[in-house]
Amino acid sequence: MFCVDDVSEASLVHKEDPYAAVILKKCRETHCHFCFNELPADAISCASCSIPLYCSDWCQIQAGAPKFDKSSNSFSGLEGLADDLKNYMSDVVLAGASTLDTGHIAEHRHECHGFHWPLILPSEVVLAGRILVKIIEQNRRASADSNLVGFLDLSHNYLQLPPESKLEMHIYSIILLHCLQHFYRTELPISGIMVSKPVILLSQIQVNSMAIVRMQAPEVKGPIYEPGNALTSNLEQVKVGQAVYVAGSFFNHSCQPNIHTYFLSRTLHVQATEYVLAGSELELSYGPQVGQWDCKDRQRLLEDRYSFTCQCTGCSELNVSDLVINAYRCTKLNCLGVILDRTVTTCEKQKLKLLIDAPTVYSKQVEKLKDANIAEVACHVFESDYKLEPQHCLVCDSYRDLEASCAAISQTESCCERLQDAIASNEVPTNILLDAVKCTDLLRTIFHPYNKRIAEVEDNLAQAFCLVGELQAAIDHCKTSIQILEKLYGANHIAIGNELIKLASLQLLVGDSAASGSISRITAILSRYYGSHADEIYPYLRHLKGRQDAD
Repeated sequence: MFCVDDVSEASLVHKEDPYAAVILKKCRETHCHFCFNELPADAISCASCSIPLYCSDWCQIQAGAPKFDKSSNSFSGLEGLADDLKNYMSDVVLAGASTLDTGHIAEHRHECHGFHWPLILPSEVVLAGRILVKIIEQNRRASADSNLVGFLDLSHNYLQLPPESKLEMHIYSIILLHCLQHFYRTELPISGIMVSKPVILLSQIQVNSMAIVRMQAPEVKGPIYEPGNALTSNLEQVKVGQAVYVAGSFFNHSCQPNIHTYFLSRTLHVQATEYVLAGSELELSYGPQVGQWDCKDRQRLLEDRYSFTCQCTGCSELNVSDLVINAYRCTKLNCLGVILDRTVTTCEKQKLKLLIDAPTVYSKQVEKLKDANIAEVACHVFESDYKLEPQHCLVCDSYRDLEASCAAISQTESCCERLQDAIASNEVPTNILLDAVKCTDLLRTIFHPYNKRIAEVEDNLAQAFCLVGELQAAIDHCKTSIQILEKLYGANHIAIGNELIKLASLQLLVGDSAASGSISRITAILSRYYGSHADEIYPYLRHLKGRQDAD
């Protein structure tokens, strides 16, 4: 996907409803099976099979689920009531039904027969069934040849799959075709050629489907000035559904994306997170990003999940984040140079080789790296004849024994785990907290100051100090964690916005005037990623603003 014109930051560049979508099994009892929003207490079920649950009549009808007859004549016990009262009751229960859109292809009708196979089969197989049915119904409406099922114009990874995965897909394909026989026996005969079609479709779903997500944060109740009402745990995106967006599937991946996806109901929204020049490619993240994992881990995940080797700028060009995220600190006092282990060194060597082999590109990249302040952690990379070696500082060349360092790190793991368990139980004993502080001090002598593990430990300490009521200490550790993450992600990344929500929550509790600045910064970051929908997607942001107004 390329942009024809310049695209401004925070611009909506694409909006699309899914070709087909399905709820994930773990969310069947908690979220609407059509719009994927949380279910109300009075959820509506399919009148025939009772499996899908819907938040409203509208969603039930859109999904094609049979409805209970709500006409006034269907109610028992109304004999003797006045006609105008009967009509009033009918108007109430049928409110809005006449405006519902029933012209589209129902996604649940073919599942509502016989044994409850959508409950048994994996979500991606149920999704494949919905896609097959939609293709057949579209062919019927267009008076096309319904004996041959068409294909979506999407890539697949079937050839790269191991034999076990291929066999599993063939088995599921045969089962799915049998499940669809009641409605589509003519269009989907059980034959070798027909079995191959759902197999390819399943491999297309594997690399093209998107997870529909909802932002989940702990619900905050009670007085706003109690430590327990500060949000210090992580805000998480929870996967609730799986869908195929035909146009959305054409956006390629980058570990340094310039667009961001979010969902309102089941509709995909794609928003630019930076200014993009005309002719540039619009790229989103399929999951891993620079700052989240290092290069080797990102490439391993993408290879395993999507069967391609990532060659985006984050994976082909040197960047500060990949150098420091898992780095060790230099043994020389006051030196900020990084020391890398063998696996990270191998990956970074590949980037360096690509640059050295292209002198013109190398000179431009050197200037770019200098602007990124990479010299303070790895100035040796500017030397065209430099041989990157593990266990040696990339600034002063000092040596560090990583075997001994790893042994020392392993001694701190049990201490960090005890702290996490205590946080999960909402009770942090003093001895566990003090031990965790000592372990953090030890880790600081081993890991590079910008190592992500330090940020994670500092975040745990912020949660722990909040639980014991030492809010200023919690704020200090939260700030330290954010400072490290800014080095990894950049100051305006959505990950920083999530962390700032924790900080603002604590600042409000202690009456810190800096809270207003934090909230303003959160609002700016979230608007960059979600536009005017930020408050809707982040309910806790509304909570913070409400507390700020109350103060």
